Amino acid sequence: MNIRIKICGMKHPDDARAAVDAGADLIGLNFVTGTPRCLDLETAEAISVAVEGQTERVGVFRNATPEEIARVLRRVELERIQFHGDETEEDVEAVDHPVIKAIRGADLLAAEAYPGTLLLLDNPTEGGGKGKAWNWADAAELIGRGYDIILAGGLDPSNVGEALAAQGDLLPWGVDVATGVEGNEPHRKDPKRIAAFVEAVRTAETSG
Repeated sequence: MNIRIKICGMKHPDDARAAVDAGADLIGLNFVTGTPRCLDLETAEAISVAVEGQTERVGVFRNATPEEIARVLRRVELERIQFHGDETEEDVEAVDHPVIKAIRGADLLAAEAYPGTLLLLDNPTEGGGKGKAWNWADAAELIGRGYDIILAGGLDPSNVGEALAAQGDLLPWGVDVATGVEGNEPHRKDPKRIAAFVEAVRTAETSG
């Protein structure tokens, strides 16, 4: 099975279309207030509509109330919800959509708190959206224990192959990138970097 590729932090419909054209499996739409990639509902809806039926659309939330999530879902079509805060197992189970739960690094105790949930492993100290690398090899233990994980944190076209090779014979469920495929314009994606990232992942799959 191919590694799923998630391009997160979309800010414009053109960026989402570029991700689809490059072969991305998921795109991330950020609804975390106060973060640089946070979307208003109008922009989020435009991005969602632009790639409807072509990729899986993931809404990213942090410590949001059920009412806040419902407000977004009334306007924006999403296939999956990603929680990036202190949400409990009960919070995860209360959502009707499939869930991605972000945790800091390859924390086994944190992983055990969300049985059966797809886990995104981000930088253990810097948190999400900052493009900071970490010791990706640590993820191999969780994969070996049967957890479905998305590898994230500081990935870009030049190092994603190294990060995947560090897992040995194991492959993660997916990889996630935001900062690593952005261009000169703040928080806008570079189509060439997206394509290079996808190519690097597919090359690592076949050579692993």
